Amino acid sequence: MATKAIGTNWSGNYAYRARTLHRPDSLDELAELVSGARSVRALGSRHSFTSIADSAELVALDGLPGEIEMDAAAAAETVTVTVPGSTTYAALAERLNQEGLALHNMASLPHISVAGAIATATHGSGDLKGNLATAVRAVEMIGAGGELRTVAAGDPEFAGVVVGLGALGVVTRVRLAVEPYCEMRQRVFEGVGWDTLFARFDEIYGAGESVSVFHLCGERTEQVWVKRRVEGSGGSDDGDLEELLGVPAATRELHPVLGGDPVNCTPQQGVPGPWSERLPHFRSGFTPSSGEELQSEFFVARADAANAVEAVRGLAGDIIPLLLISELRTIAGDSLWLSPQEGRDSFALHFTWRRRPAEVEAAVAKIQAALAPLNARPHWGKVLTARAEAIAPLYPRMADFLALRERLDPDRTFVNDWLSEKVLGAA
Repeated sequence: MATKAIGTNWSGNYAYRARTLHRPDSLDELAELVSGARSVRALGSRHSFTSIADSAELVALDGLPGEIEMDAAAAAETVTVTVPGSTTYAALAERLNQEGLALHNMASLPHISVAGAIATATHGSGDLKGNLATAVRAVEMIGAGGELRTVAAGDPEFAGVVVGLGALGVVTRVRLAVEPYCEMRQRVFEGVGWDTLFARFDEIYGAGESVSVFHLCGERTEQVWVKRRVEGSGGSDDGDLEELLGVPAATRELHPVLGGDPVNCTPQQGVPGPWSERLPHFRSGFTPSSGEELQSEFFVARADAANAVEAVRGLAGDIIPLLLISELRTIAGDSLWLSPQEGRDSFALHFTWRRRPAEVEAAVAKIQAALAPLNARPHWGKVLTARAEAIAPLYPRMADFLALRERLDPDRTFVNDWLSEKVLGAA
């Protein structure tokens, strides 16, 4: 089935220019579509804020057959699950909970598709937690010639394929490592001082499975969200956090965007619940975040966190009129070629903007310039103004990725304008 009514991305800031959206109902049909297309990309949950997923033709994968499968090795030390690429993390979490399993991490939004999140190295938070792509153990994809192939951990190409930006093939299924089910709780703390945050940085970011600091470039942070596993009896005494952060825990539910309705946020107040309903900030059944917004994000080495925040706060006059909220997180390093965390434990500076594209792009350009001395890498799925010539030197394995892309797709079937501008450059 095909349609010409493509529509917009989730935020409504980008209208897809593709002439046709295909919705194949079999792998054979998908292979035929891909092999016969001059230019095609896969369209996921539409959560990217740019043209990264656009092309002359698009394919949606939610009509393909296949279910979430617990792998036969479930009794082994490493448990894995095989997932259709179009599956959302919310749907995957629901199934894993039924099986007594969990993911190592979740992004703030559970609404996003597995294949899309992995392709852009989307992440959650946690000192010891890599981005979502680090859970991948194998990728099944349709190549430019219509061939179906699987690349698994241990294969020479694996680290280049996982965060593939949609440039290497249409990902149909993904095998993920999973963990035993657990319950978690979260607390929120308002008004933690910057001096406290950076004087006790390691303690604060190590105080939970996931820690997020929200701010508006002011004299103090706005909120600190700490997500912890429920241990032993399941008690919810987090008095140590109050001592650590120097402020009492909030006694009401809060939204990260000040003034937002917390009804769409995951429960706070230390109430225990499934990991999948605490690690994300937002509940799957509600409109996430603030809806009409733009986002951008940059990653520096963890050791440069204080310098990065100082550089951004120095731009407060340019940022504050456009900013809904900014979030600061930590992510463990990895070895995936185009992961922004490749080779270094990282500190993320995330910005949720008012939907004023021209002004936001100008502000993002200033942030990129301010963070350039720290070799800040951008989030692939969010607003960025840097071009390939500036981005490529930030990735030690970029040349390897470009060579892999050329070998797997010499006719540039999966190349679009965004990829040409942000990754390929003159290549």
